[in-house]
Amino acid sequence: QVTLVESGGGWVQPGGSLRLSCAASEFILDYYPIGWFRQAPGKEREGVSCITNIDGITYYTHSVKGRFTIFRDNGKNMVYLQMNNLRLEDTAVYYCAAGPYCSGPSTMVYWGNGTLVTVSS
Repeated sequence: QVTLVESGGGWVQPGGSLRLSCAASEFILDYYPIGWFRQAPGKEREGVSCITNIDGITYYTHSVKGRFTIFRDNGKNMVYLQMNNLRLEDTAVYYCAAGPYCSGPSTMVYWGNGTLVTVSS
């Protein structure tokens, strides 16, 4: 059974930092790319970042490039999203997901329940 559990969300002021964690069931990181997605109130779910399983190639949506970093620890079955210089518009529920390749939400097969990130002053 595939499980993904996010943690690390919370409230932060603009310019602050948070690190999100995604705990994956065993071997998932060996077989699937892992993506981070987010959904703000009233908006569609969007891709934020993704890391491939075989060679660790990373992808970022334009609005987070240079501010967010995705990385993984296969030994701990963990994927992280380091978020720096957070902006008001980063407020959303953040999800990690596993799928056959790094692409949009519809390609992902397994999802966590999400963790809320609130950026406000």
